Amino acid sequence: MFTRQGHSPGVLFPRVLGIEATGTVAALSSPFSPSSSSSDPNDNTKNPNAKDLKVGDVVVTAMGEMGRAYDGGYAEYTLVSENQVMKIDLPDKEEVDWKVLGALPEMMQTAWGSLFTGLQLKAGETLLIRGGTTGIGLAAAGLAKVHGARVVSTTRKPERGAMLREYGVDEVVVDGEGGVAEDIGRRVAGGVDKVLELVGVSTMGDSLKALKERGMCCVTGIAGGRWEVQGFNPMLVIPKGRYLTAYGGGYEELLKTPVGEIYGWVKEGKVKLPIKTFAMEEIVKAHEFMEHEGGAKIVVLP
Repeated sequence: MFTRQGHSPGVLFPRVLGIEATGTVAALSSPFSPSSSSSDPNDNTKNPNAKDLKVGDVVVTAMGEMGRAYDGGYAEYTLVSENQVMKIDLPDKEEVDWKVLGALPEMMQTAWGSLFTGLQLKAGETLLIRGGTTGIGLAAAGLAKVHGARVVSTTRKPERGAMLREYGVDEVVVDGEGGVAEDIGRRVAGGVDKVLELVGVSTMGDSLKALKERGMCCVTGIAGGRWEVQGFNPMLVIPKGRYLTAYGGGYEELLKTPVGEIYGWVKEGKVKLPIKTFAMEEIVKAHEFMEHEGGAKIVVLP
């Protein structure tokens, strides 16, 4: 969607969009490396499992300039470097649930990386998800619960509280014009341990105030529509003894994400995901849903 809206500088059209893809290996071609991240297409040091790929393997891929520098996932076939392909090992004879697996690569790379790289989340900690009804917010809630965290999520619509609890959220806070820091202070003594900031810089300052001493806030999303902080003064915005970081991953981070294990958690019901599917010829409708409704991961099926 961002590429279509003009937020991906340097993209030359015509271009097949789609920054992720899930499917099976149809053919192996060497040498080939469309990714600008590696100068040697046969260099398997970044992905040692690439040399074991074979036709028929179930695989996922994402990022690496896919859909921007070269044609991406909105097609029956896509050609990508083996260095950015992850093989998914499933139990013998298990039929792949493409609706579920197709939802995981980019979304779970982002949620997993934000929680465990950006925030270093640990069991027993209290996590505040700012922008909890977003797809990433719901995915992060499920992952955090599996890892033993207490999850507090925000929403601007009180009627969405029941839905958030269905996805593993322990406590719901309604995000009003005055922010949530004071409300969080009343609910959680001293403040929360970690904040996953998905609304973005427009609420970042308030989120930092909700942290306990030595707490950490990771800015991952821009659901609020603002990319930059004008006149940012860290001495005024970041409370003493709190930490501000950010997360944005690529295909290298995807390869570190346990996609196969997460797939199992979803199938077992340990993690619940909001997924909405569209047929390939319904791409326009899919983009309209993302832009105007959201709240679910879009999966386009052939």
